Amino acid sequence: MTQTRITHSDPTTVPAPPTPLYSHAVHVTSGPMLYVSGQIALLDDGTVAAPGDMTRQSEVIFSLLERILAAHGAGFADIVSIRTFLTDLDRLPEYGAVRARYLPSPAPTSTTVEVARLFHPDALLEVEVVAAV
Repeated sequence: MTQTRITHSDPTTVPAPPTPLYSHAVHVTSGPMLYVSGQIALLDDGTVAAPGDMTRQSEVIFSLLERILAAHGAGFADIVSIRTFLTDLDRLPEYGAVRARYLPSPAPTSTTVEVARLFHPDALLEVEVVAAV
């Protein structure tokens, strides 16, 4: 789990990111890539954890991502891109506080959008990642 083949880039030809939580670009020079499907806070019994609790659902999702990455010999430092779909963008700070505990600096590229709903009615967010493995 090394970043030697991953280069984070914030070119001086564009405005700097307004937050250190993402990089404008990440260049991977070699090796296979892992594309992880969007994860919701799904528990082993098929239910969604803590309906209405953005922080707890975020923690469950990052735990799932950690286990998926580890199963492929990767970790959070290997993530080059993250996409987050929130059902309420006003709750972004709750998600962001959890995300900041897991993602190292420099941060991967990032897209965050608000969506009307997700495939499970109790899910408040869904997160997908791409990692260099």
